[in-house]
Amino acid sequence: MTFHVMIIPTLNCPSNCKYCWGSENKNEMMDLDIIDEICNWLEDFRDDKVHFTFHGGEPLLAGYGFYEEALEKLSKLDNFEGFSLQSNIWLLNDDLIELFKKYNVIVSTSIDGPKEINDFQRGEGYFDKTMKKFQRAKEMGLNINFVLTITDYSKDYSDELYEFFKTEQMNLKIHAALPSLRGDNADPWALDQEEHGKLLIEWLDKYLYDLDKFSVMDLDHICKSTLRRRGTLCTFADCIGTTLAVGFDGSIYPCYRFVGMPDYILGNVKTNPSFDDLKESESWTKLQEFREYVNENCKTCKYVKYCEGGCPYNAIVAYKTTKAVDPQCTAYKMIFGEVSKRMNKEFMKNAMGGFQAGRTKKENEAFSIMDLAMKP
Repeated sequence: MTFHVMIIPTLNCPSNCKYCWGSENKNEMMDLDIIDEICNWLEDFRDDKVHFTFHGGEPLLAGYGFYEEALEKLSKLDNFEGFSLQSNIWLLNDDLIELFKKYNVIVSTSIDGPKEINDFQRGEGYFDKTMKKFQRAKEMGLNINFVLTITDYSKDYSDELYEFFKTEQMNLKIHAALPSLRGDNADPWALDQEEHGKLLIEWLDKYLYDLDKFSVMDLDHICKSTLRRRGTLCTFADCIGTTLAVGFDGSIYPCYRFVGMPDYILGNVKTNPSFDDLKESESWTKLQEFREYVNENCKTCKYVKYCEGGCPYNAIVAYKTTKAVDPQCTAYKMIFGEVSKRMNKEFMKNAMGGFQAGRTKKENEAFSIMDLAMKP
């Protein structure tokens, strides 16, 4: 089993997205000594493979020298599996592109659709800066994935959003805009859960015609989770303890979303804590309250095995308590229910002849849910 360590060099960010809840402009930047401490900490922490994701704020503010040394040191761990990085990519240059190619770093960036929609939400000039760097990365052979944040505003442009990503052949993940624990700027942008569910179902209808054109990774994972009866995306898995994040000063948190929040510090890499040490923290106790609440209140839900109550951060930020489930619960039930219904219908239809994966579809014919569930 792979576990996930997110490294947050800084919460600083040069962009100013209207709904952002995760950035703080402070005088902070991770020192390479913290990377050494992370390596020491993980040597005996657990035997499972570890995947590292650099996140922020804007992680590229750390600079080329930081990544040149950090990637080399982390990749030498015996249980190293791979790297990812989430960035607005404005600071991506040819040297970083070559470095990320060398270490097979999976890079993702954020675009909220066509220029007019994106820049209304993320600020004037954001689209052009990001797309310029995306095109350069593409020219040099570095693949970039995308994150689309859908807000109460952009939900009304669902068709335009879908067509943009399909036409540009940009693989993406969907995020629903959330309120914040750090202020109220994000509140007006938060996406209603029924609107979220409706959009996912609408996109599923379209996506089944376009599986060979691009990837909507949320729908990929939702279908795989439904088939396997277990979550295949962190939102739909018991992430407590399988994902950890390290802030600029070495503090350990449950996830990058909690970085900078003192109440959710599990420990610090400088003291080389064991997994049992982390479980003794007050932060761990709070997260277990979320898990216990889900286990008790969701036990009769038919989707709980592959939803797990959703994201604990989402629950805490929406309801200001650990005794709640992800506020997108209704949306998840809507899309899991739709996928389950279609999957059961296909099972019945193919019961006699058997399902043929990898078939060649006719022009203007939809792929099946099973084609999606078994997509590589």
